[in-house]
Amino acid sequence: MSNTTNVKAFAAAAVDADLKLIQIDRRAVTPNDVEIEILYCGVCHSDLHTARNDWGGTIYPAVPGHEIVGRITNVGSAVSKFKVGDLAGVGCIVDSCRTCSSCQQDLEQYCLNGFVGTYNGKDKHLNQQTFGGYSEKVVVDENYVLAVPENLDLAAVAPLLCAGITTWSPLRHWNVTKGSKVAVVGLGGLGHMAIKLAKGLGAEVTLFSRTPGKTDDAKALGVDQVIISTNKDEMKSVRGKFDLIIDTVPYVHDVNPYVETLNINGTHVLVGYLGALEPVLQTVPMIMGRKSVAGSVIGGIAETQEMLDFCGANNIVSDIELINMQDINEAYERMLKSDVKYRFVIDMASLKK
Repeated sequence: MSNTTNVKAFAAAAVDADLKLIQIDRRAVTPNDVEIEILYCGVCHSDLHTARNDWGGTIYPAVPGHEIVGRITNVGSAVSKFKVGDLAGVGCIVDSCRTCSSCQQDLEQYCLNGFVGTYNGKDKHLNQQTFGGYSEKVVVDENYVLAVPENLDLAAVAPLLCAGITTWSPLRHWNVTKGSKVAVVGLGGLGHMAIKLAKGLGAEVTLFSRTPGKTDDAKALGVDQVIISTNKDEMKSVRGKFDLIIDTVPYVHDVNPYVETLNINGTHVLVGYLGALEPVLQTVPMIMGRKSVAGSVIGGIAETQEMLDFCGANNIVSDIELINMQDINEAYERMLKSDVKYRFVIDMASLKK
């Protein structure tokens, strides 16, 4: 009996290649695995960066996709959490060491030995790279699979598995609750989810935007206030106001003006940008107000399940544009231009066409 199954997928064969249809091997279901027929897969900026080797270390062929929603078609003999027919999700993590102090605290995203990414990671069973959700099916250990609420729009659930948990985790860690004053920098895939989730928790939410053009969109999402960050008077009006700022901007930018808008003990948390802060971070407002600049990445499995359950109870999903798998290369180009409100999601039924 073969230990692999051949399935269709879309992959980048090289750094400068469009994604195209290929065949990949998925491992056969082990006693602890579930097999998921993928119905929808969100499109994340990380997918594009990996396909184009922007961060280095991409293994080709690369099959991106870590915002996966589908239905379980097979379960291993030892699986106890799921059954055939259940809706299921897979986010950015498909395994971790399980023994380090981070994993023991349900913080697999900070696994001290490195978590296994849903794509471009190391499949311990097949001794090859992991392949993501731009494919017909995926096989994942049940401990890294998530239960998806039945009442939500499944396509719009997909981005919750990355964009949703990336913003939920800092909201929970910094104890956002009713009456908290939260600001969001950047209105995109991450930013719009930060707004929805913070509002769901009862916070007063402000959007920082560089231009007035996004005010109407922000108001439609429920923000209480829009501050134009290039307007010195508007920035001065919110000095010392915010308990938490979630900064979703994915490129180099000056965080100093935002730090001055933090309340005593406030935190400016970076979730979008990987790299050195420029210009130099000024410490005077930090020292004089016990303010912090911090970072956060996705969330552990338990926290991601908590977020999905919260979204199910409060009917929160992403705003999406549904596309066919064959349109992924065009979607990447549009994503680079921020030409989407606010997340592309692939209808994986199109892969069968």
